[in-house]
Amino acid sequence: MEAMNKNIFILNAHQYYAANAKGELTKAILGEIEGFLKPKGFVFKKTDIEKGYKVDEEIQKMLWADCVIFQFPVFWMSMPWIGKKYIDEIMSSAKSKLYEGDGRSSKDTSKKYGSGGLEHNKKYMLSLTYNMPTSEFDNKNGFFDGLSIDEANIATHKTFQFCGFKQLKTYSINDIFKRELDLKEEFKILDKVLEENFLK
Repeated sequence: MEAMNKNIFILNAHQYYAANAKGELTKAILGEIEGFLKPKGFVFKKTDIEKGYKVDEEIQKMLWADCVIFQFPVFWMSMPWIGKKYIDEIMSSAKSKLYEGDGRSSKDTSKKYGSGGLEHNKKYMLSLTYNMPTSEFDNKNGFFDGLSIDEANIATHKTFQFCGFKQLKTYSINDIFKRELDLKEEFKILDKVLEENFLK
């Protein structure tokens, strides 16, 4: 990647629940991401949504970033509600900065809905944790009726694409409560995804 593409904004939408979501895995994943990329010249800005944020500052981070890495545990088939609240507040305030309307024009009917994004040189990566086993994806008899992990997260993908961002490969650790996690092995997979997304 060229030097101009090395600004990474890490957006952490983890939400604490004492029973089963204390944040250790999210912290480890984000540590691995930064530890892998920082020695290669990447620089970071970060927001931990749960700790609070200022809307204008978050928009500036989005504008500064070459890539947003959006990390969250999947709660009830979607991002935690604090993540959706963040998206609603930030994106709704970012018109004329990240996007210019929905793209349609009464003067030019060839312009389609969703084509109003202004950030076509930016990329984004989803980093997820699931209790669901990997076998439930891409399986017509699985819980998601044959959907891939990206199709199951279509709303989040379309949020970034609405602003013009291009999708990078998604990373996910699955079945986190029903098996012994070997983070050394898991992070070998993460490092390969990071290499593919940022170093090729």
